[in-house]
Amino acid sequence: MSSPRTNSTDPVAAFRRADELLSRRRPLEALEALRSVLDPAGSPDASVHLLAGRAYLDSAQLLKAEQSFLRVIEIDPADHYARFALGKTLQRQGRLGEAETSLKMASAMDPRPEYQEALGEVRARIAVVSDRP
Repeated sequence: MSSPRTNSTDPVAAFRRADELLSRRRPLEALEALRSVLDPAGSPDASVHLLAGRAYLDSAQLLKAEQSFLRVIEIDPADHYARFALGKTLQRQGRLGEAETSLKMASAMDPRPEYQEALGEVRARIAVVSDRP
């Protein structure tokens, strides 16, 4: 059984602990666990930024989530999940046009049903907004 505390000098243990916390819907604690792994200069590891982005999104820290997902895309432009998560983040911010672009890209890269569904939701909201007087 894993201990609730991790050795802050072990980045793998910190990452695993953060992932576990996020799966238990404890995003703020996950971010705390990632603190030692997320250095100010920016970790070159896309998986760390992706996990942080998910925790920021789940804790409604939308601008930080956006920055994390953009960093993942900068590191790995082929990461379709980061594009999907960025689209969902932009949607929650009400930036529907940008969300549509990210979701369209994610759907083109990997036509998963959840990507298609999210794209349809954004397009429906855009249609409603454009129909208003």
